[in-house]
Amino acid sequence: MAVKLLYGEETYLLEAKLKRIKKDFGELIKGINFIQLDETNIGELIADIETPAFGYEKKLIIARNTGLFKKEKKTAKGQDAVLNNLILKIATYIEENISLINEAVELVFVEESTEKNILYKTIEKNGEITEFAPLKLPQLIQNIQKICGAYQVKIDNSTAKYFVELCGASMQELINEIRKLIEYVGPNGVITAKDIDLLSIKQIDSVIFDLTDNLGKKDTKKAIEVLNNLLYEKEPIQKILITLYNHFKKLYIVKIAEEYRKDLATSMKLKPNQLFLTTKYKKQANYFSKEEIENIMEEFINLDANYKVGVIDINIGLEAILCRYCS
Repeated sequence: MAVKLLYGEETYLLEAKLKRIKKDFGELIKGINFIQLDETNIGELIADIETPAFGYEKKLIIARNTGLFKKEKKTAKGQDAVLNNLILKIATYIEENISLINEAVELVFVEESTEKNILYKTIEKNGEITEFAPLKLPQLIQNIQKICGAYQVKIDNSTAKYFVELCGASMQELINEIRKLIEYVGPNGVITAKDIDLLSIKQIDSVIFDLTDNLGKKDTKKAIEVLNNLLYEKEPIQKILITLYNHFKKLYIVKIAEEYRKDLATSMKLKPNQLFLTTKYKKQANYFSKEEIENIMEEFINLDANYKVGVIDINIGLEAILCRYCS
């Protein structure tokens, strides 16, 4: 298919697909048989399709993050009306000129997310759409083990799972981290949990799990230590506060879901690659009563408000909350 739409959250696999498309296309000369478009110049798309590739049989056009796959606004004015007209114009052009496009052009749209608007439906009918959804835990583990195996390095299932829990579910982030571990253990080496703790950069959500564990166990020293480590790693204190609030909000949802016997993953709106976290959230929720979680969330909200008007230093306020609930 000459017209393609690639989109989704798993950017590593999306970029790998895009790289293969470029490689399969062959020699690329910018401005001649290779055109790159974005939101600023997407209005030139039709002209670029109709301009010959001068000495080349076909032209590759990659249109990235164009804004063309937003939901059309029926009462649009100004820029929204201009965008609606452009979406309709390009969709109509592709529909009416698909034979010409198939002969002379490879057109690839690349988006982070899409709405099923008229352009989406036109490509669905006349081209090819591929969604790169977040990978589930078994797929992530399989990919990690496959990468390690290519360098004669071993990592077992439980260690790979621990690695994902600490470093997140983005394949790009995992690859960046696994490279360090592969170099560290060397050929015929085995990656262990200790190696991961030593070398890997934890995602802030994973560190918040650690902090909450210590909070639940009433370990003031370790809770403050985790907080200080985050600050040492230059995580903004405001981001830490927001992440903590959102984490306790999830624990509150666990309490409500259990109370009304609702499906936990659905209630928490977890993505397919986050389902393994349900056990961790349930365990942490057991450290607190529903009323305690409500109080902690309220304290976070009050701290945010008082910090913004200069009543309290946010660092001191956050440490005070942690100490209060560890006591």
